[in-house]
Amino acid sequence: MSDKEKPPDNNLEAKKYGDPRTFDPDFKGPVVNRSCTDVLCFIIFILFIIGYIILGLIAWVHGDPRRVAYPTDSQGHFCGQKGTPNENKSILFYFNLFSCTSPSVMVNLQCPTTQICVSKCPEKFLTYVETQLLYKNDKTSWTYYSQFCKSPFPKSDRSLSQILMDDDCPAAIFPSKPFLQRCFPDFSTKNGTLTVGNKTMFEDGKGKTRNAGELRAAANRINKILDAKSLGMRLFEDYATTWYWILMGLIIAMLLSWIFLILLRFTAGFLFWVFMSGVVGVIGYGIWHCYKEYNNLRGRQNSHFTIYDIGIQTDISMYLQLRQTWFAFMIILCILEALVILTLIFLRNRIRISIALLKEGSKAIRYVPTTLIYPVLTFTFLSICICYWAVTAVYLATSGLPIYKIIAPAGQCKHENKTCDPEIFNTTEISKACPGAQCIFAFYGGKSVYHQYIPTLQIFNLFVFLWLINFVFALGQCTLAGAFASYYWASKKPEDIPPYPLFTAFGRAIRYHTGSLAFGSLILALIQMFRIVLEYLDKRLKVLRTRECKTCWLSEPGEVGTISRAAAPESQNNISKFLQCCLKCCFWCLEKAVKFLNRNAYVMIAIYGKNFCRSARDAFNLLIRNVLKVAVMDKVTDFVLILGKMLVTGCIGVLAFLLFTERLPILIEGPSLNYYWVPLLTVVIGSYLVAHGFFSVYAMCIDTLFICFCEDLERNDGSTEKPYFIAPTLHGILNKKQLVPQKQKE
Repeated sequence: MSDKEKPPDNNLEAKKYGDPRTFDPDFKGPVVNRSCTDVLCFIIFILFIIGYIILGLIAWVHGDPRRVAYPTDSQGHFCGQKGTPNENKSILFYFNLFSCTSPSVMVNLQCPTTQICVSKCPEKFLTYVETQLLYKNDKTSWTYYSQFCKSPFPKSDRSLSQILMDDDCPAAIFPSKPFLQRCFPDFSTKNGTLTVGNKTMFEDGKGKTRNAGELRAAANRINKILDAKSLGMRLFEDYATTWYWILMGLIIAMLLSWIFLILLRFTAGFLFWVFMSGVVGVIGYGIWHCYKEYNNLRGRQNSHFTIYDIGIQTDISMYLQLRQTWFAFMIILCILEALVILTLIFLRNRIRISIALLKEGSKAIRYVPTTLIYPVLTFTFLSICICYWAVTAVYLATSGLPIYKIIAPAGQCKHENKTCDPEIFNTTEISKACPGAQCIFAFYGGKSVYHQYIPTLQIFNLFVFLWLINFVFALGQCTLAGAFASYYWASKKPEDIPPYPLFTAFGRAIRYHTGSLAFGSLILALIQMFRIVLEYLDKRLKVLRTRECKTCWLSEPGEVGTISRAAAPESQNNISKFLQCCLKCCFWCLEKAVKFLNRNAYVMIAIYGKNFCRSARDAFNLLIRNVLKVAVMDKVTDFVLILGKMLVTGCIGVLAFLLFTERLPILIEGPSLNYYWVPLLTVVIGSYLVAHGFFSVYAMCIDTLFICFCEDLERNDGSTEKPYFIAPTLHGILNKKQLVPQKQKE
């Protein structure tokens, strides 16, 4: 095809979307002679990294992650910490569990009673008065009882009122068992009646007779505290138990992705159908499993309840006991299965194009095999960034000194929630003005400038983390684009491909274009940060709308602080909700658009070495000038690669599900967990990210080849003087025009 055979360009369109590239006999691929770009952004990026390192050092000096791992008594001391007097006392004991029914519990997230560290929980009923009566004949009762006091006493010669006023010992102890390193009553059911230690009624040590139901109400209130404060600790325990299984699952996902990529080099079409069959099969297995669970629950007690009937529960397993849950899962999977099959049917012609692109990409990877190793480097960089962010966040959250606050059982003290000093609290006027008030450890903090700006430092930590993560992805895209561009623009393959194209492209990106990559990743980080702020504000506004008074819980009839459901707001303002949804949708679309533009801009940076803005403009203009060819692709290749990601994720997810739910007892014994879905979701999400990292090599390869193909069509005409660099078979599929044969070695 000669220059005269080309259709005339529209001058207006040429001005609007830039001038097409012209033939340059000296152009042989990525420009070698280039200079540093976006230097100002490079300097800002380096300054932020230096500040990030300094922030981590300061946080590590002031923080103490043991505050997350160990329960804390009323004095702010850790239970079970090595090298302390509480080393052998790893369990938290509550003096008066009945005070935990106070309305202030859910407001202050703290039970208004003394809490001490003990080595074991009580195993029998015993009151302080009983130990006084038995002391002369049986001193073992007092010896046993005194281990649950603040400090051991030689004998129980003080009166009950004096003990309670000094807050040295509990009025009574009950049979308990450790749960989440805390002593909770040992509840059981006898003939349908709730009991504690085989008793339904017992003395509370203050002259009152209590029943097991009252004690259960107090324990449930503490459970709500634990749901609010200790969910992270339970998740931490699950991660500590399964971290090596999670790591093994991610390694298997990496190996599986690697194997698929290697096979894709030789049998792209065959593996596509394997991917399709695997995805359809995995979803089909899910449908069968849901139907099996749905059928097994037929006739079981309470399985006919609906999700609305049981309401919101923190125990996910309760939902899995309902037939409605499995029926909903089955319907969702059936719809997903139908969508996949219909998509495959209607896109069968475009799938043929994507397979041709995959084969061309396979040829490029065959000549540049080191690109298959690069995802390991990306995975390493991402792991370092994630670990640094997480550790810094934990150390920032645990920075400070113990802060103590006044908590009153009845919730009526005017001094409640004020800071106090536990050493002198009993001698102050506050203890007399508010009988029963306690000075109890609340959290870690301080009044220094550092402690006051910890929330700001957490925001800075998150922002730099997002910037670094996007920079790592940008560096990988620019490096791979440079390597594959070197392959495309080689006249004779593989003779004209430069030596070590991947390492050369990586060196060019780091040496000359760190500023440009930081510029593009900064734009993405700002958009993502704004989306996170929107989500946070949305959740905070929802909480504030449902808490118009001091307590937001519904107490039992007759309790102090009862709030009717009518007091809570009925619904959010419809206009506010509409605007929030619009903002979220707009910024989601903006993030996707910026990612697409950045990706193509990095290809242009790798080829021509210009700054970010000019490269983004050139890439956009090039795509607009070839909009029909872009429409032909229409992300069909991404669809093929997504099938591979789903297959890898599905295989690892099924294996993880069988392991963490202990359904492989013959092969291997699964770990005992609080929430099996925690490591399961971690493995599934991690496997997808690992597969995404490896399959992104192919995606970047095809995107780079497509950009180079569009440039090739503008620079050359297929004549002997201006031959195309693209393979003749692929040119025929995409351009549908006859091509002058090239004299190059395939």
